[in-house]
Amino acid sequence: MVSSASYEARAFGVYASMPLVKARQLCPQAIFIKGNMKLYQEVSYEFMDILSSFSPCIEPVGLDEAFLDVSGYEQPFGSYYLMAMNIKERVSKEIDLVASVGIAGCKVVAKIASALCKPDGLLEIANGEERCFLAPFPVVKLPGVGKKTEKILKNLSINTIYELASAQPDVLEKYLGSPGLLLYSYANGVDNRKVESPGRSESISKECTFSRDTRDRHFLDACLHNLCDEVSMEMRFQKRRAKCITLKVRYADFETISRQVTSKGGSNISRVIYIIARQLLDKALLERRKPIRLLGVKASGLLDRDQQYCMLDSAGQKWESLDRAIDKIRIKYGTTSIKSGSDISAY
Repeated sequence: MVSSASYEARAFGVYASMPLVKARQLCPQAIFIKGNMKLYQEVSYEFMDILSSFSPCIEPVGLDEAFLDVSGYEQPFGSYYLMAMNIKERVSKEIDLVASVGIAGCKVVAKIASALCKPDGLLEIANGEERCFLAPFPVVKLPGVGKKTEKILKNLSINTIYELASAQPDVLEKYLGSPGLLLYSYANGVDNRKVESPGRSESISKECTFSRDTRDRHFLDACLHNLCDEVSMEMRFQKRRAKCITLKVRYADFETISRQVTSKGGSNISRVIYIIARQLLDKALLERRKPIRLLGVKASGLLDRDQQYCMLDSAGQKWESLDRAIDKIRIKYGTTSIKSGSDISAY
């Protein structure tokens, strides 16, 4: 599937979630690049750090987007517009990326403004101008309007946001339920949602579906090592450690099992996580002698990393120091700059 498409590819009708076969048919001259989620996550952390330096009230939306409530924090810059310019400059200078910024008094209008000025723009909607700004756009521009909702609105002769804003609320509620009233508010430039920082995640998990079912132990160990490395690195970025490690296995016949180990102290050391997961994989392979379609690793029972404990042995401090050194290299030179020899079979 297409994970993301450049603006040039989108002009040919290519979009995210489209099958690769169809994308190649629509745009045979396109260049297809394998994704690198580790790298995206690392850059995302840097991006969010930049944003959080402008306001502590930040609500991330995926890896590369966030809402900021900057009320009162614009004073050192003179205006919200100049503040946004400063954000764009820092993103460009520090992580060599471009960013689009939408400025508005509510989330829905800010999001639409940001989308309209991509990939490297800045658009500010003045207070009181929200309804006028939204009016000419098709209803699909509003968050929450998918194909099904769009069809219902078209049957009501509602095609633009202006027509939606001018509709009778009771009619919208009749055909769309309570979401109809919410869309009516959005169309009028009213969005009372606050910018809310997300709660801390209760678990961190990674999984991989193989292109073909396999029982090749070297390949499975390599994939498992890579998954454990990703999970443990994510924990270290969040300064957390896990008490519980769970292995997920899906077989060729789609039977799915999970096995877990729990300890009191917990760890975020890559080697420790891998050893535990490998022991669980040993048991899974003995229990069912069937080819494997998917492997997954989950860390749960997450604790703040005020002190590091090792689940298995007394050499935890040595492996913790090694992980820190590897993390620094990967942050500076990229996630593929240094890898374990046991990872190679997975590529």
